[in-house]
Amino acid sequence: MPADTWPAGGLAGIGDEAAPTLTGQLRAVELLGWDAVELRTVDGHALADLDRACRDRLVRAVRDAGLRVVCLDSRIGGWAGTIADPFDPDRAELASLAELCADLGTRYVRIMSYPNAGLPEPRWRQEVVDRVRHLADLAESAGITLLHENCVGWAASRADRALDLLHTVGSPALRLLFDIGNGPAHGYTAADLLAELVPFVAHVHVKDAVGDGEDTTYTLPGDGRAGVVACLRLLSAAGYDGVLSIEPHLATRPHEDRWADAGGTAAFVAAGHRLAELVRGVR
Repeated sequence: MPADTWPAGGLAGIGDEAAPTLTGQLRAVELLGWDAVELRTVDGHALADLDRACRDRLVRAVRDAGLRVVCLDSRIGGWAGTIADPFDPDRAELASLAELCADLGTRYVRIMSYPNAGLPEPRWRQEVVDRVRHLADLAESAGITLLHENCVGWAASRADRALDLLHTVGSPALRLLFDIGNGPAHGYTAADLLAELVPFVAHVHVKDAVGDGEDTTYTLPGDGRAGVVACLRLLSAAGYDGVLSIEPHLATRPHEDRWADAGGTAAFVAAGHRLAELVRGVR
């Protein structure tokens, strides 16, 4: 691809990293001059929990702002639950998000691969594979694609497991979402993991961090030790043609029940400007 067009999918950001309200989220993206947003919550409510009136307002607001929605971030398989939790709520959430994807013209839904609940590793793997295969079948029928993120769950932090999940499920409706900034908190080097997974990556989150484990703190992209620049270079060299979407965690950290307030927009915009600067450096 031409060097001056990378990434071909453009730049975006997860809106609730900037503000709780949809108006604030869309405004933050517009301040960056970008044409794309990623959605996770609106007014503190997960997308799948919005009633019809709220969903209709969301769709109208996004269209009126002239923005495209690049991904919907679900709770499926995420840090708030385990593999032992009932599966029906996940199926219902995906069905709800599939409808919203159709309304928004969105292709991707983010999932994770279920934290363990004391199961032996082979059984944990099988339960994850069974659930993700079922979800991928539902996604394929709906014309959308699930993106597994390297965050929590059986296939979160090891390339062999992520590839096992992809190949065993064997669905065109399952790809990978790579979050560059998850390494410090979860104990791996992002560039090493990405080097093994990059052919299967369809979407990228960008954040940076210092520290490790529970002592992880987040920084502007490029200021931490997550290896943002190394990962961007890997993606560029591999011909990655998706979106780079900021999830800076400077004001919002869902796993800590910490959400952006009135000051979140400035941090979000600063992270966006920094990402744009780094991208120019790898072209």
